[in-house]
Amino acid sequence: MADYFPSDVVHGRDIVSWGAVDRSRPDGQSDELIGFVTARIVLAKESEIVDMLGCDSAKSDQTLVYVLTLGVVEAYRSLGIASSLIREVIKYASSIPTCRAVYLHVISYNNPAINLYKKMSFKCIRRLQGFYLINGQHYDSFLFLYYVNGGRSPCSPLEFLAAIVSYMRSGFTSVAARLCKNGSRKISRRAKCKESHSLVSATPNKRNLTVECTGYECV
Repeated sequence: MADYFPSDVVHGRDIVSWGAVDRSRPDGQSDELIGFVTARIVLAKESEIVDMLGCDSAKSDQTLVYVLTLGVVEAYRSLGIASSLIREVIKYASSIPTCRAVYLHVISYNNPAINLYKKMSFKCIRRLQGFYLINGQHYDSFLFLYYVNGGRSPCSPLEFLAAIVSYMRSGFTSVAARLCKNGSRKISRRAKCKESHSLVSATPNKRNLTVECTGYECV
């Protein structure tokens, strides 16, 4: 039987870990740590995935949870322990109102881990060339992301196109409104000019009622 418990790794609230222990060991043997996961809170605007988040996630108070390490003792693998530990991280991230996603790196040849994250609805958003350096050899990394608390990716091409169309429509509407307004002003000014001209012709002795029409303005 495996139990999961959280524990602070360092003094502070930025890093936290969860451990899985086997409490079913015989003959009164002490509980054995069979798996653990460590995560860290980071600011969204300072992360490497800020471009994969919605606009609100670039605000100063938005955060992410980054999974630093995940390990399970070999004899206890394929028993759902790793997925249970990751679910604890997701639950923790979801409890933070400002958090928008959980993300992590996976070395390119770790197929069991890659399949695990895909099964848990993580999205593989990027492949990083030569991210890991192990024994003098470089290995690629996959970057996985899981959104929480309404976090979302930037606009899709379709959403972006719809936004452009909407903007263009609002622009055309604004231009049309201005043209109509200017046209109304022209008509009004011309009417005033005609009225003033007729007034001058009717009272030729009053020279102080001089009216001049120039272009779009009546003075």
